[in-house]
Amino acid sequence: QVRLIQSGGGLAQAGGSLRLSCAASGRAFRGYALAWFRQAPGKEREFLAAITWTTSSQYYADTVKGRFAISKDNAQNTVDLQMNSLEPEDTAVYYCASTWSTTNYRDATYTTWGQGTQVTVSS
Repeated sequence: QVRLIQSGGGLAQAGGSLRLSCAASGRAFRGYALAWFRQAPGKEREFLAAITWTTSSQYYADTVKGRFAISKDNAQNTVDLQMNSLEPEDTAVYYCASTWSTTNYRDATYTTWGQGTQVTVSS
């Protein structure tokens, strides 16, 4: 049973932009907040950004603050990640995930994960 469905991503040149989207198959799977993570080969999974469904509060990792923007559409149960000024170091598999936690989204327990989307940034 598919719960979080990712789309977007792909290949971009350095300085370019890409957009990722994550759609929850129902309100039961979207949790209190939805976040984006990434994992590059040989590296640990990295928290990028989170947004809460009810208050629209946003949280960003310092590495992407000012370059990435998270947004949501409550009616569609979707959360997007707009990625601008991409760098080769942004190359990774990106994941969305939902949590019922109301705080500390970097280290929260995420109960549902998307399938992952490859983002490759060429120099």
